[in-house]
Amino acid sequence: MTEPATVLQARGVVKVFGQHRALDDVSIDLRAGEVHALLGENGAGKSTLIKILTGAYQATEGEVLLEGQPVRFADPLQAQAAGIGTVYQEVNLLPNRSVAENLFLGHQPTRFGFVQKKVIYAKARAVLATYGLDVDVRAELGSYSVAVQQIVAIARAVELSGKVLVLDEPTASLDRNEVDRLFDIIRQLKARGLAIIFITHFLDQVFAISDRMTVLRNGKLIGTSSLKDVSPTDVVRMMLGKDLEILHPVSTAAEGASGPVMLSFDGFGKPGKVAPVTLDIHRGEVVGVAGLLGSGRTELARLMFGVDTAESGKVTMNGKEISLRSPVQAVQAGFGFCPEDRKADGIFGDLSVRENLIIALQAKLGWFKALNRDEQLEIAGRYAEALDIRAANHDMPIKLLSGGNQQKVILGRWLAIDPNFLILDEPTRGIDVGAHAEIVRTINRLREDGLGLLVISSELDEIVAYSSRVVVMRDRQMVAELHGQDISPKIIVQAIAAQHQEAAE
Repeated sequence: MTEPATVLQARGVVKVFGQHRALDDVSIDLRAGEVHALLGENGAGKSTLIKILTGAYQATEGEVLLEGQPVRFADPLQAQAAGIGTVYQEVNLLPNRSVAENLFLGHQPTRFGFVQKKVIYAKARAVLATYGLDVDVRAELGSYSVAVQQIVAIARAVELSGKVLVLDEPTASLDRNEVDRLFDIIRQLKARGLAIIFITHFLDQVFAISDRMTVLRNGKLIGTSSLKDVSPTDVVRMMLGKDLEILHPVSTAAEGASGPVMLSFDGFGKPGKVAPVTLDIHRGEVVGVAGLLGSGRTELARLMFGVDTAESGKVTMNGKEISLRSPVQAVQAGFGFCPEDRKADGIFGDLSVRENLIIALQAKLGWFKALNRDEQLEIAGRYAEALDIRAANHDMPIKLLSGGNQQKVILGRWLAIDPNFLILDEPTRGIDVGAHAEIVRTINRLREDGLGLLVISSELDEIVAYSSRVVVMRDRQMVAELHGQDISPKIIVQAIAAQHQEAAE
């Protein structure tokens, strides 16, 4: 059987931003009439690679070939003109314009300088009919569901390009029936000979629709395989980067050393975010949270800190019911939260290191009990020393610090309020080895001091090393709670992949 023609290739692609090597010798080939899944956790390099293939970025080294010929797109419009279209999770169209106008925006048929509306309406109806979509093409796009908008965006991309289609998280906001409908359309496009890149965090969807997959991790190519040759467990292992035979066999955290129940979440959840979770947090324990990106880990943390409001269940602290309808209430209850994206959600970039360190304590005290400068400097100095925060001085803007030092400032901010419960979402991601080790030592020290912690991490060896228990999230629900000898990388991966394995079989 003849192998399908290769439509788009990247060979030895390197992309450097300053001192950061976002892609390091990455290659991928896309064939006509195939769905190729591009997989990897946050920071793996997926977005950077897509931007190079579609002209938003240019490679530092390496080359891109379209139908065997080297190409270097100056911008996405050039890539589109050459046959490469992209549809993102957030539909990038004009919701206040009609469906037909969105389909043909920028290339509307005109006569004597006027848009021929009857022509574009007729064309729009004909194009969408091929996708099984019967809607009023004169109505505003924003009046239709996200699923319909996705189909319109795909139709537009195919009409403008027609060789390669990049689908970046297209199913993130769709329900099961809408996903099935989208997959029917993808299969139609595949039958027409398009090469399709499919990016998703839902592993069952990868096996349902894709022919091959490429896995990236930390900017490097881990491998490309046919989906027929790998199991869901293999894919999870490649994405997380763990050789399960050589990692720590079981947790090294002292089991049973934790104190009484401090905090209870009973049926705690929000539709569309996290299915109801029931979980107790003891004093002096670390509850690790494992799962792939999109599994509901961060959504659970945001609910616990009141960033998003739970719609079911109750929370009790030391036997008394409390409300967590806002971060202010969470802070008043003694909660701290180090978010996953420290630059967007954690630091106040233009404020000083000192101001970033004291801001949570000041909020807890109230603005009528303002800390004076000497008190602020004392607090900043204390936590800078305790956490080894390296800054030229405490009045310099925090945005000038390294990622590891920024992370330690955020951690110090919450320690300054003397918390009861600390939520850490990917606390060691994207920081240097020294800062990484310091954060892990701090987690262990806080556990020994009697604090209750919930720590989300993609680093399985890390979770195994410091967790008293491990909660596994999958498809936005808690699917396992591991104790003792069950806290091992191998069992965690099996729990993450279990349902996907069943679906694939």
